Amino acid sequence: MCSALTLRHRGIINSEVLEILLKRDKTAFEVFAGMKIAVTGCNGLVGRHVVVHCLNEGHAVVGIDHSDPILDEIAVRRAEEHEAYSFVKVDLRDYDEVVRVLKGCDAIEVTFLLQQLGINRIAQASTCNVVQGVYSKNGPNPKYFPIDEDHPCEPDEPYGLSKLIAEMQAECIVRRWPDVRIASLRLHWALPSRLHAVRENPETRRADLWGWVHVDAVANAFLLALTAEEGRWKGHEAFFIAAPDLADEHSSAELLERFFPNVPLKEGKKLEGRASLVCSDKAQRVLGWVHKVPDEGEEFT
Repeated sequence: MCSALTLRHRGIINSEVLEILLKRDKTAFEVFAGMKIAVTGCNGLVGRHVVVHCLNEGHAVVGIDHSDPILDEIAVRRAEEHEAYSFVKVDLRDYDEVVRVLKGCDAIEVTFLLQQLGINRIAQASTCNVVQGVYSKNGPNPKYFPIDEDHPCEPDEPYGLSKLIAEMQAECIVRRWPDVRIASLRLHWALPSRLHAVRENPETRRADLWGWVHVDAVANAFLLALTAEEGRWKGHEAFFIAAPDLADEHSSAELLERFFPNVPLKEGKKLEGRASLVCSDKAQRVLGWVHKVPDEGEEFT
């Protein structure tokens, strides 16, 4: 069985492209029982952590990027020192080079992968901004809290629109190939710690609803989306990936009363303490994802 994990961060504001192709290869890196994973954009923030997490979980990794590694980064050093890791410098805009490195697989033309390699599992990075958010002209326009996968997607800017289009493409693909399973992970702001997201004045974080997610937990979410056993879901599903707590010292109720006094709570939902305004219950229920950070649980990297 071949699988693909695709992470994409694109748009006017964030032009980082991170795509991951995973496929099972019993002849390569035979000492390792897991997958052989090609990670493009491996030098980016999320990419570095995905590489190390996959290595830690027993997978072999080929890192691909158009720039040289930042050797003073801890995650890069850990990867470089691992016997199951190799790095290839490639510009993904060069089609011939992409074909050479990925053995004929064009990770952007997903349908080509499906036809030629029999890939039937894909995970791609979407964003919380598929609903109006931090890049929207007038900021967020929530219909209710906490925001979940039932919330309308109404982006009014290029970044959120590009992610929504990617989700629509996923829906198209699974209609064409019913055996394909795709997860779109709607990531919140990925950071190395909650403290990086906290601001003294809560008004400065209103646009992104004071949310965040630990970058190691993001890496784990992608691997879980790919490796979850058969039967968890069919076709395409979207999942919000956010920390369960706000990156602010005020309670959720205080922030809502001050900044969103007219937005109701979804029926049957409560927000206690500093509970997140973005709900990741679906990811926990379907993927088995739990938001762990180094000082609270298992250290992924």
